[in-house]
Amino acid sequence: MRLLTHGAKRDSRENRWASGLCKRLRQQVTESVHRRLGPEAAWVQKHVATCPRCQRRLAAVARVDLALSAIKSQPHRLDLLMRANTAAVRMLNHQLRETPQAHRLEEARPEPRFLEKCARHRGIITNVAACAAILLLTKAGIFSSLDTARTRGQAAMKQYYAN
Repeated sequence: MRLLTHGAKRDSRENRWASGLCKRLRQQVTESVHRRLGPEAAWVQKHVATCPRCQRRLAAVARVDLALSAIKSQPHRLDLLMRANTAAVRMLNHQLRETPQAHRLEEARPEPRFLEKCARHRGIITNVAACAAILLLTKAGIFSSLDTARTRGQAAMKQYYAN
């Protein structure tokens, strides 16, 4: 690697090489940290095997992961947010549970996007758009121009074969 003076730029080949090197180095550092400090590390496994508190916490994390994967894999009703908020408010102490913000949170429902609201009318909207496009093209003379081009092309082909 050569040193650059202030303001000088690397050529593109050096930039590609340097960015590839940086990417590999970052990946190796991440993998190393994960091996030494992650859940697969031997000292973590030994600790979890002997610590009931950590076992309970990891079991809770596993249940949350399982629940999240189940939610992601199944379509949910629009009242899912309201039910989740109600469960969360029930976990608060009594004083917080009775605040106006908590009541609004319990009643909250997601607002469907405009396209989701129109989804049941998709076929009708598509048909109307297609009709409007055909009308505009007809008014613009596109179809008559295509018909004229076709007839002139046929005439040119007849003349060519006649000669």
